[in-house]
Amino acid sequence: MRAVPAQAGALMRAVPAQAGAPMRAVAAHAGAPTRALLAFLLFCTAVEPGQAESLVVSLSFSRLAVTSTYAGTSVAVFGAIERDGQAGARSGGYDVAVTIRGPRQALTVREKEALGPVWVNRGQQKFAEVPSFLAVLSSRPLAQIADEATRRRLRLGLGAIVAAPDLTLAAPAPNDPFREALLRLRRRERLFTEAEAGVRFLSPTVFRATAPLPATAPVGPYDVEVVLLAGGVPLARHEARFDLVKSGIEQGIATLARDWSLAYGLAAGALALISGWLASVIFRRD
Repeated sequence: MRAVPAQAGALMRAVPAQAGAPMRAVAAHAGAPTRALLAFLLFCTAVEPGQAESLVVSLSFSRLAVTSTYAGTSVAVFGAIERDGQAGARSGGYDVAVTIRGPRQALTVREKEALGPVWVNRGQQKFAEVPSFLAVLSSRPLAQIADEATRRRLRLGLGAIVAAPDLTLAAPAPNDPFREALLRLRRRERLFTEAEAGVRFLSPTVFRATAPLPATAPVGPYDVEVVLLAGGVPLARHEARFDLVKSGIEQGIATLARDWSLAYGLAAGALALISGWLASVIFRRD
């Protein structure tokens, strides 16, 4: 075979050789419509197909100052579903699950046993990174939105989050009493909440969710995860964040105690001595 260079603007094609002659490449001229079609096909093969649905999410605030009069608040999550122009409407509608996670912290859950008149520690389990606050809101009960395997994989619901393998160094076991105790205690403190009808659709593609933040919710960064599903299949996911921060004199005292611990301790001790001396002078009886 021998190669024959094509002319400018020509398309290469293979033609059968005559009997006893070698095959050769022949340049055939092509018009502008053919070149445009080829360019379009190359573009379509080079670009990955996009998602049929996407999420646009906004929060009611991105930063909230906590003062001494703070008694709790609520955060609102607004969302809209954007569909691709070629995607048709879902026959079964959409489902949305919103998960709000507070700052991570390490803690230990201990099991106590009564030994006569006293209680002693029987066993314990350490958790490496536990969200200090959890709120899960969904448009329907999670068991109706997705099956158990999907909920565990996406960590939808308090049970799926607490049962996550990376929550503790110990291997997860079915019906783990320490994980169940963690979930029970946090629910009692209103730091772990779950609302099966916490997401309300204002229209087929616009929704809103409101999660209460109690006064005991710790300061720090909060992660908001919004998952869009249809027929038990996840379609899109969006993440956002807001912060709870101390302000005013409380923030100044907390910063002093953290960054200048020795000076803070000496000042606190001196203030206690002065207060005691003043009280003895004022209430002294001659």
